Amino acid sequence: MNIKQRLILLSLLEFGVWGAYLTTMGAFLAKNGMASNIGLFYSVQGFVSLCMPALMGIVADRWIQAQKLLRICHLFTGIFMAGLCIYALNAESALAFTPLFTLYVCAIAFFMPTIALANSVAYTSLEKAGLDTVKSFPAIRVWGTIGFIISMWVVDLGGMQHSPYQFAWSALLSFVMAIYARTLPSCEISKSGQKKTLVQALGLQAFSLFRNYNMAVFFIFSILLGVCLQVTNGFANPFISSFAQIEEYAHTFGVEHANILISLSQISETLCFLLIPFCLSRFGIKRVMLIAMLAWVFRFFFFAIGNPGDGVWLFILSMIVYGIAFDFFNISGSLFVNNETDKSIRSSAQGLFMMMTNGFGATIGMLVAQQVINKHVYNLPASATGMEIIQGWQTCWYLFALYALCISIAFAILFRYKHIPNTK
Repeated sequence: MNIKQRLILLSLLEFGVWGAYLTTMGAFLAKNGMASNIGLFYSVQGFVSLCMPALMGIVADRWIQAQKLLRICHLFTGIFMAGLCIYALNAESALAFTPLFTLYVCAIAFFMPTIALANSVAYTSLEKAGLDTVKSFPAIRVWGTIGFIISMWVVDLGGMQHSPYQFAWSALLSFVMAIYARTLPSCEISKSGQKKTLVQALGLQAFSLFRNYNMAVFFIFSILLGVCLQVTNGFANPFISSFAQIEEYAHTFGVEHANILISLSQISETLCFLLIPFCLSRFGIKRVMLIAMLAWVFRFFFFAIGNPGDGVWLFILSMIVYGIAFDFFNISGSLFVNNETDKSIRSSAQGLFMMMTNGFGATIGMLVAQQVINKHVYNLPASATGMEIIQGWQTCWYLFALYALCISIAFAILFRYKHIPNTK
């Protein structure tokens, strides 16, 4: 295989590990009496993203080659994911929060840094091969989303949506990845006199950008929009599965194959990459970011008014707009940071952007969303009917949609970035 094909396989495996459980873990937890802790499990990803990738980046820069560290991290990810599955299978109905959560935190602590490490390996390999990373990497990275989708379908069609075997599938892919990483091109350890400090690696010097009004507003809204990022990953599957309690919807395709239905979101994400260059040149960065925020409004609103029966088309629309909601802000936001920051702190600024969205925003979002859903869904009396539970879910989605709408309006008013779009 040539280097592009090898990196495509790297991307497929890397995100396949993630796709094995990210959209179904909530359903597994709900089935095992831990529905009120779904937000806590998902918030761990955001919390870990605040520090572990940067710490592992320092290790890769100074002591251990990136491809070797990638192998080590995936090995431990696989061990803890396998341990999680084995514990859950042995515990059966006596599943306890503490050991389950501990094993999961350990697995995530090793997995989250692998995303950045895999990117580093890909960039280095492309550069060594004399290829343009800007032109070559996006076509390779898109296969990561395809790997994510494949894992979602395997878990769904394999009957693992509500079982601990989803973690076994993730562990298996991590072990394969650990083996495959041995074949990847080596990444040199930095031998320059300039070493990154922890402050530099975490991008903390980029906080000086808050002195600029537009940058400050942008980063604040990155946190506020980041609140939305993981909500549907954690709660969409439990929500759609809850329709099984209503006879009319119990045997619909959406209920029986919720993960395949949700995978349309990732398919949309893949296709929406193609729209970004046109939209950016036509509408400008501010409008594209605003479109992304409004897309989150429709993402939640369509969940509120849809159902897996005659209203399944509304769920499908929700999946379609997810691609716009996710891609447009992340890509346009990254370009805004790139265009508006000095080269000397550009990498740190990008790190700060990710910290705001996937770190602070996603963590806060999942913890707050859990409290809202607990109040309207999981704290209902045991005698609540299936329709009452669905109505509780609908209330939550309406509230999330209203939040996204308020953020959109505030952003349109407060963000004063001027951009002259290219209409040629």
